[in-house]
Amino acid sequence: MRVGIVGAGISGLALHHHLRQRGIDSVVFEADAEPGGVISSRTVDGRVVEDGPQRTRLSPPVASLVEALDIDDRIVEATDAPLYVYRDGTLREVPFSLREGVATDLLSPRGKLRLLLEPLTGPPRGEESVEESLSRMLGDEASKYLVGPLYGGIYGTHPDEMPMRHSLGRALEKRGVGRSLLVAAVRARRRGSTPPVASFDGGLGTLPRALFERHHERVHLGTPVETVRETDDGFAVETPDGTTAVDHVVCTTPADVTAGLLDALAPESAAALRRLSYNPMAAVHLESAADLDAAGFQVQYEEPFRTLGVTCTGTLFDRGHRHTAYLGGGRNPGLVERSEPAIREVAEREFAELAGVETTVVDVHRLRRGMPAYDASWDALDDVNLPAGVHLCANYAARAGIPGRVREAKRLAKTLADA
Repeated sequence: MRVGIVGAGISGLALHHHLRQRGIDSVVFEADAEPGGVISSRTVDGRVVEDGPQRTRLSPPVASLVEALDIDDRIVEATDAPLYVYRDGTLREVPFSLREGVATDLLSPRGKLRLLLEPLTGPPRGEESVEESLSRMLGDEASKYLVGPLYGGIYGTHPDEMPMRHSLGRALEKRGVGRSLLVAAVRARRRGSTPPVASFDGGLGTLPRALFERHHERVHLGTPVETVRETDDGFAVETPDGTTAVDHVVCTTPADVTAGLLDALAPESAAALRRLSYNPMAAVHLESAADLDAAGFQVQYEEPFRTLGVTCTGTLFDRGHRHTAYLGGGRNPGLVERSEPAIREVAEREFAELAGVETTVVDVHRLRRGMPAYDASWDALDDVNLPAGVHLCANYAARAGIPGRVREAKRLAKTLADA
């Protein structure tokens, strides 16, 4: 059996690795000249910057992959620093323990008491939006000022536009969270089962680079797939360099790219994939004039800012006074198309207002696909019905984030090997 994998991001490379570990022949095609996909680490003015994900958790699938690639000595675990949400003119600390919950001014006393009633409210409901579900379970305050900004801010989508069944509900189900979020969080903390946050000394790009170097002879960079055709005994993957016969095809590319590959093979599914929305963002790398003792902060979505949130990479990974701000998202999608000086001006001004510290922009990177929106457009996945032998392994079809992608790749490798 031979598997053709389209895309050399973390999903495609991890899948390729696990297939090879199981003795399955596979080949990867990547349009770009570099591996990694959305994971992109660079050095700007002597400091590592990340244009995509800023960090990962060393979940068991990620940790075992790191160990197998012999790069565990390059891991840099994050400094334990507080996380904040900007609400009503100031940064307020996010509580992660009972003691912090009592002390925080992020919620009022009434909001804290309402939060404690969460175990009595019933589990999430698939027909609700994320905001409706969180408000019913946690109360309006905890929904709007605590969990909502932390969750919706990651994807750049307002929680009231995210159907529970396409987003948070699916993540909770995969984590085995049943009736109560609060009880599950307390149990996880008592078990000490939360994997540490980490990166690598050269940035997160170290991981896909190591995967590529381990299997480079079967990873074709700078080789875009033009189309996928069904044949009498499998599929033909066509590139400018020729045609490769495979038994299975796995698409790890963004939804619109995958749609273009499947137009001839599965036109109705291709049309459905084109309906999925992404939130464009600008990743703005800044150098602050002073230290900021924080892991980062999210901006409550009713505040009048175009900044969604900030990761303080300097604090987390000893990279000086560097920070990465994410601007734009679903409610300001046009921001990424503004001129670079305009984006710089917004980022510097808003950071100073939000954090009280002056900064200078050192680099701007536009993420026109940004993050999957996980909004109502995800109903389109109900219309995706791929031919046997064609598979999706991408963040829009499952979970985003490096741990989720590595886990999904490992699961699919087992499924294919057992077929």
